[in-house]
Amino acid sequence: MSTTTDSRTALRICPLCEATCGLTLTIEGTRVTGARGDRADVFSQGFICPKGASFGAVDADPDRLRTPLVRKDGELREATWEEAFDAVAAGLRPVVETYGPHAVGVVLGNPNVHTMAGALYPPVLLGALGTRSLFTASTVDQMPKHVSSGLLYGDAHTIPVPDLDRTDHLLLIGANPLESNGSLCTAPDFPGKLRALKARGGTLTVIDPRRTRTAKLADRHVAIRPGTDALLLAAMAYVLFEEKLTDLGELAELVQGLDELSHAVRDFTPEAAAEACDVDAGTIRTLARELAAASTAAVYGRIGSCTVPHGTLASWLVDVLNILTGNLDRPGGALFPLAATDKTPRPAGPGRGFALGRWHSRVGRHPEAKGELPIAALAEEIDTATAEGEPVRALIAVAANPVLSAPDGDRLDKALDSLDFMVSVDPYLNETSRHADVVLPPPPPSQSPHHDFAFNTLAVRNQVRYTRAAVPLEPGRMAETEILARLVLAATGMHGADPSAVDAMVIDQTLGKAVKEPHSPVHGRDPRELAAALTGDNGPERRLDMMLRLGPYGDGFGARREGLNLDKLLDQPHGIDLGPLQPRLPQPLKTRSGRVELLPQPIADDLPRLRDALRRRPDGLVLIGRRHLRSNNSWMHNIPALTGGTNRCTLHLHPDDAERLGIADGDAVRIKGAGGEVTAPAEVTDGIRRGVVSLPHGWGHDRPGTRMSHAATDPGVNVNQLLDGSLLDPLSGNAVLNGVPVEVAPTGTTL
Repeated sequence: MSTTTDSRTALRICPLCEATCGLTLTIEGTRVTGARGDRADVFSQGFICPKGASFGAVDADPDRLRTPLVRKDGELREATWEEAFDAVAAGLRPVVETYGPHAVGVVLGNPNVHTMAGALYPPVLLGALGTRSLFTASTVDQMPKHVSSGLLYGDAHTIPVPDLDRTDHLLLIGANPLESNGSLCTAPDFPGKLRALKARGGTLTVIDPRRTRTAKLADRHVAIRPGTDALLLAAMAYVLFEEKLTDLGELAELVQGLDELSHAVRDFTPEAAAEACDVDAGTIRTLARELAAASTAAVYGRIGSCTVPHGTLASWLVDVLNILTGNLDRPGGALFPLAATDKTPRPAGPGRGFALGRWHSRVGRHPEAKGELPIAALAEEIDTATAEGEPVRALIAVAANPVLSAPDGDRLDKALDSLDFMVSVDPYLNETSRHADVVLPPPPPSQSPHHDFAFNTLAVRNQVRYTRAAVPLEPGRMAETEILARLVLAATGMHGADPSAVDAMVIDQTLGKAVKEPHSPVHGRDPRELAAALTGDNGPERRLDMMLRLGPYGDGFGARREGLNLDKLLDQPHGIDLGPLQPRLPQPLKTRSGRVELLPQPIADDLPRLRDALRRRPDGLVLIGRRHLRSNNSWMHNIPALTGGTNRCTLHLHPDDAERLGIADGDAVRIKGAGGEVTAPAEVTDGIRRGVVSLPHGWGHDRPGTRMSHAATDPGVNVNQLLDGSLLDPLSGNAVLNGVPVEVAPTGTTL
């Protein structure tokens, strides 16, 4: 006897990378059986990558945890949700009450920004808990860009993005969007946008030590020596000043520090930078001249230029070049997005500015940046006693796997075992969550709603989309929003309260503040009346409705007839197009001067270190990472459809280096760095420059006690184990992952 299940379709925004593509899911019963691009999506217009096409496999991974786990007698065992949160409260509160809130560390992983829950609740947890021991994936990724933006514009979240659809000249440094789909630049079909740039006669320049898929598309590929990005960019700035090619245009009245900057870069001549960068001086001058001559242009730097010794300086210089050529805040240049859930724009004028180092880590004395400490310092903050303050004794990890993503995972692995208590919110028992005393598994993405709070602030076109859960929440599961709301209550002494109280508190606080702000559309109104007007099926939807109504396109709770609210968004399931990016300065500026501060003091103080780098040359091989289109850090390696082929953990090295070292393609080779040694297969390729080797990030799935069966069959090696955590960009605390000295030899050879 056979039965048939009716098939239906549902819309879903893909949560698997920063492109945020619209999907049309095919669903049979409660199972996602297919995924294709949503051609009617206002932003992605049908584009899909292999990760989105594998949505159903990701969603139905049999290794996903279905119930909470609680450690009893040394073993993690299945438990009820009540038992799990009882254990969380019993484990966290004594630590807070005995040692203070800073003894509780919070680690937030990259997947947090891909879920509604991850955007809405961790800030509430941190505010209520009051801990300064915050560590996130930002300090192995993008913190230099936040810091440079904070110093330039007064707000670490005010990040300009390249106007891909209208620019005539795009210079990418340390970015490979054909593999990454874009990062700190939300752009569905980034490859198509680059091809469209070339089709309309524009120029694409890629600066990268590897001949990546993106570099192969470029008009000019410059194979720079890893870690010297800031030197090359500074030399380009020198050329613009020396050859009188600067033209700030309409920015001129909004920028301060131009003469000081000209003086500050006087030592970075192309001739001085050429040997360090291994890029000839003539090429550097040509890059600067072409940038200045283009009718519109944008410089865009990403992880390759962030995860280096001068990551903040490189990120700053990306914007400096856009400013000096008049391309900041200009169509076809680099513009500031305006998301529908942004705060109501305040009138232009001086702000509070951005401060670094308001406190320091206890052991290494690393300054905080954007309220965070370097994740590379997490192990020492746990395992090292000092006279100043308490070590981290309890840890809350939300969608984080720092044993693989942070330097020296072996040390962190041991440190996590020494904690008094640990709770992990994670769908998998992975290399980090296996240490937890309680594991709280969120449901698969099909059973969760989706709105991109963070990525819409980085989108190359203003738009707003929201999709409700495509599949009802499975019996026995708990919504991720409720998990995190209950975690807030358990961690802050309110265990047992109704989790809806968390959303109600946020709504009351937000509206209470909004009615007091003169520029708010609800100034002077009754916050209780406003709260009663909110729509939505639950607290998270009511919060989204509130943010839309108060935002730059919102209805202002009736103050603007045509404005946005949740009901209007639900009526447009493919999203609402809000138009191309527009010039916004000076409104976004929050510097104390109210202007773009071109040479902030922390930047000026760090320039002597960059000058010293002009005289440094690596003697041996240096290591860089690489991205795979079918991967996203350590998330995807348990999905058979997303592993194999080119998505393998191999060491890329140039044929000349391979011949010199006696290594053949496919040989097992030893790689040794300051933090340890790993063994991986060699992949000999002329797609990487001489003197450079490359291992991908996110592998190393060979530790006992995990439940990721497919990943364990081809575990790869953890590239971050080659790092000891001592190399950091001093301004941002970002780990140095690229341009790191390593030794390589065939197995059986002494290193």
